[in-house]
Amino acid sequence: MSILPIDLISEVETLYRASAPQLPQVHFFETDYGLHTLVADGSQVYAVTPELRQEIEIAAQTTPEFVNQLLAECGLTTRPFIEGQPLENPPLRSLSLAVAQKCNLGCTYCYAQEGGFGEAAKSMSWEIAKASVERLFEDTQAGDRVNLSFMGGEPLVNRQLIQAATQLAAEFATAKQVKVGFGITTNGTLLTPDDAAFFERYGFAVTVSMDGVGETHDRLRPFKSGNGSFDRIVANLKPLLANQHRMQVSARVTVTPQNLTLRDTLDQLIDMGFHSVGFSPMLSSPTGKAQMEVTDLDLMLEQMIECGREFERQTIAGHRYPFSNLTLAMQQIHRGTHRPYPCGAGAGYMGVSANGNLWACHRFVNDEVGLMGDLTTGLNRERQNEWLAQRQVDLQEPCKGCWARYLCGGGCHHEVIHRGRPACDYIRGWLHFCLQTYINLMEQCPDYFTSVHSTSAV
Repeated sequence: MSILPIDLISEVETLYRASAPQLPQVHFFETDYGLHTLVADGSQVYAVTPELRQEIEIAAQTTPEFVNQLLAECGLTTRPFIEGQPLENPPLRSLSLAVAQKCNLGCTYCYAQEGGFGEAAKSMSWEIAKASVERLFEDTQAGDRVNLSFMGGEPLVNRQLIQAATQLAAEFATAKQVKVGFGITTNGTLLTPDDAAFFERYGFAVTVSMDGVGETHDRLRPFKSGNGSFDRIVANLKPLLANQHRMQVSARVTVTPQNLTLRDTLDQLIDMGFHSVGFSPMLSSPTGKAQMEVTDLDLMLEQMIECGREFERQTIAGHRYPFSNLTLAMQQIHRGTHRPYPCGAGAGYMGVSANGNLWACHRFVNDEVGLMGDLTTGLNRERQNEWLAQRQVDLQEPCKGCWARYLCGGGCHHEVIHRGRPACDYIRGWLHFCLQTYINLMEQCPDYFTSVHSTSAV
């Protein structure tokens, strides 16, 4: 467990106090440009006066209806964006295929239990892959968009199946006038120049798991033999990083207590040529190894803020700094993104295991709590709607009283079910920082947002 220096404790605790949940409808935050508030429903950002803040806080001492009435009277909200009703029978628009439930690495924290999801190693058959693609396009109409991604284990163990399924999906998309996006998450150890050409041809979003640079990565993501994997990955990546036009290659860093030097990692991975680099804390592993504890999340937040401040400096200077956590946050805040679920898991997105079962997402493969049906008998709509009713953020505790709920969505379903919510303070602290950064960028370089359409008002 990490021990925080006194100055870090002060910085993190200050941010935690500022971001602590007070009112479920709004969240006030200060910047050098004055007082602002986020209206939770619709994720609307407004400049407000201290007098209005006081009036809202007084109104909150009566009933929530008084707060909502006051917000409406002041023009801070126009209509409810989220009605509080769970989704029902959403159309399927995204599938991830576990084409290889096997892996050549031995990452101890892996949610897939080193690739096999707790079972003997197996590969998906063409019959299952073909049925998956057919199911994805089954009820699409011209102009719809779908996404097909490939996961593992290590998916490139089953390279020919990936290529065949991609080609079939592209044919369906042309025939039905549907837009299709492709993605793959890989450990990078099996990549070839031919893969680079194939991914570029079909415009893949390629995500490479990198947990640092050099020895740091090797310690966390070794081959099952115990040897390091970093040097091989770097060599394999060169054709992909040099050929990013339709294809985009991103690095995803799983953050554990053993690789918390995020700023150095970010800069080194950017220098390698990745289109974007993002960090995700390890909150739930099958063995409990490498999970982040509260003090680790404190240190991670400090490191994330350091990365964010560099993003702000570079952006104001007119330079691209592809720190995806903050890039995505800026886009979502500017658009007024609001969601009652953290992602599409169990809704428009499903994972398909090698045997053809449908799961709430790729992380739930072989986890009965996330079983949603199979390709033969179809999606179990009763089970799906039960899942969506249970997981809606306004029905979760303590989420329904938190100002950040429609930006957070309640947290990854898999992590919450298996670990709870150890990261709420971290998430609120990070979002508070993101809101401050948003105002700073709007004031100092509004052109950054000109390509982003927004429903927010500042």
